[in-house]
Amino acid sequence: MTQSSDQSTVWLTQEAFDKLHAELENLKGPVRQEVIDRISAARDEGDLKENGGYHAAREEQGKVEGRIRQLEDMLRNAEVGETPADDGLVEPGMVVTYRFVGDDETESFLLGAREIEDDNLEVFSPQSPLGSAILGAKKGDTVSYEAPNGKELKVEIVDAVPYAG
Repeated sequence: MTQSSDQSTVWLTQEAFDKLHAELENLKGPVRQEVIDRISAARDEGDLKENGGYHAAREEQGKVEGRIRQLEDMLRNAEVGETPADDGLVEPGMVVTYRFVGDDETESFLLGAREIEDDNLEVFSPQSPLGSAILGAKKGDTVSYEAPNGKELKVEIVDAVPYAG
């Protein structure tokens, strides 16, 4: 497998990377400061045990800090816009067409970060059950994986082509 198919790598389009980077900067700047100001104002009101505004602001602070860590990790592991080779190998950045064994109907999805928005194509992460099962497979391969409900499923890779955006 190439570096780009490493499970920790997050494949993003340039547009998705820029959007996530802007969200991170907003959270680290204005949003974080607003929450800190609300905590400070609520703290000035007195008794913290019965101060709903204080507790709500602290809870929001935890969510903001969690999202900041998530975005920093994602962007640190991002591989931006590098379209993989058109070699039929399933890796992040590929549009994968597959079918369940025994079924004639095919489905397609982009293997990449869920933060990529494409109205015409569903996006599965390489960490999803299906995504991790087919990672490294080639066109024509059949792989099995365990669905979230515990059922064993087999899929055939019909095609894998680079995402054109």
